[in-house]
Amino acid sequence: MASLQEGWLPDAARYETASYNRCGRSGLKLPPITLGLWQNFGGIDPFENQRAMVRRAFDCGVTHFDLANNYGPPAGSSEENFGVILQKDFRAHRDELVISTKAGYRMWPGPYGEWGSRKYLISSLDQSLKRMGIDYVDIFYSHRVDPETPLAETMGALDQVVRQGKALYVGLSSYSPEMTRKAQAILKDLGTPCIIHQPSYSMLNRWVEDGLLETLGELGMGCIAFSPLAQGLLTSKYLNGVPDQARAARAPSFRPEMLSDENLARVKKLNDIAQQRGQSLAQMAIAWVLRRPEITSALIGARTVEQLDDSLDALKNLSFSLDELTEIDKYATDGGLNIWRQSSNADAEV
Repeated sequence: MASLQEGWLPDAARYETASYNRCGRSGLKLPPITLGLWQNFGGIDPFENQRAMVRRAFDCGVTHFDLANNYGPPAGSSEENFGVILQKDFRAHRDELVISTKAGYRMWPGPYGEWGSRKYLISSLDQSLKRMGIDYVDIFYSHRVDPETPLAETMGALDQVVRQGKALYVGLSSYSPEMTRKAQAILKDLGTPCIIHQPSYSMLNRWVEDGLLETLGELGMGCIAFSPLAQGLLTSKYLNGVPDQARAARAPSFRPEMLSDENLARVKKLNDIAQQRGQSLAQMAIAWVLRRPEITSALIGARTVEQLDDSLDALKNLSFSLDELTEIDKYATDGGLNIWRQSSNADAEV
């Protein structure tokens, strides 16, 4: 088998200490930390670095890799690169992986290249499967609410791809509590329950605590939180200014207002608490998101293997005292980072 994988074999001990959380009331289990390919896995990024991060994640028991049709840049290139990694290193391990992708944002010109129509969603998934060179994804998401397409059509498309064998499970991303209830009810009636929701959530972006997490717990849906590090703000990189290579210098994925004096002051206070816990700020931020029982997994990104390792080390200390949580709450408030909330609240009667 080594000859098929260019000399690389995964760590035989990768599952010995790994833990997994059940995704809501489904049969699927996910690792507490998932590697996302939103940033640093595009066509402009060094391929061998991407490959090294995926290998390292798998060696550490990370079995879930999260993508979307528009990840790059250019759009689609993250799926293409991941497909090459799968072929080079993971052909013998496909059944050990949970691979997810999404559709909702613009991918091609014309009226059928975005949002939530059956036409777009099914076409997009077909393209994603070709880019990755696989027959199915484990989870396929509606990436955002479409205010003009009937919700029944969007959910019907998710049901259809499961029945076609192109996806094993389906999920939602950035849907409000009310839209989540409506979507889950439609899918339940169709016989394809929605098992997971992917919202933004961090110490500086707590909108999901205003009803969504309670809704997911009630419905028996899992939750994977993206941007638990607030796109890098909840790390040490901005404590002494904005480095040239930081995400903040790579607009438009990072909004300048996120680096307000108020936010940076909060980050410094939170960093002090992390230091007292013997953690990096990033590690504490991940552990804090995972403190909620509704959270199945924290979805992280990484620029290097070293950054990935630092994030994975968050699992070494997941417990918080009441005093620590109380102190964190003084600074862990909405700092203007709920930039996905507008789409999540698209509660149009569709």
